[in-house]
Amino acid sequence: MWARALAGLVAGFFVAAAAAGLVAWLPSGPWQAAIVPSLIAFIPFWMLAALWAFAFRTGLRAWGWLGATALAGFALLWLLRVNHWVV
Repeated sequence: MWARALAGLVAGFFVAAAAAGLVAWLPSGPWQAAIVPSLIAFIPFWMLAALWAFAFRTGLRAWGWLGATALAGFALLWLLRVNHWVV
């Protein structure tokens, strides 16, 4: 249970950060206009990721899935930035 809780707190933080970044970048217009809504959305995203960690049978699976989701989210943010799809 502790491994899943730590996965939700640590890896879930990065999942929420990637999701908040997507909330800031995906709407049309400059990202500065969406920074406040994305910061407000960060806490519910983090809570959902922390709850998601307890859906797995083991802590190792929770770490794996949350870590992979965080990496995928940051890879998507990087891809958006490199291809100049965001301003």
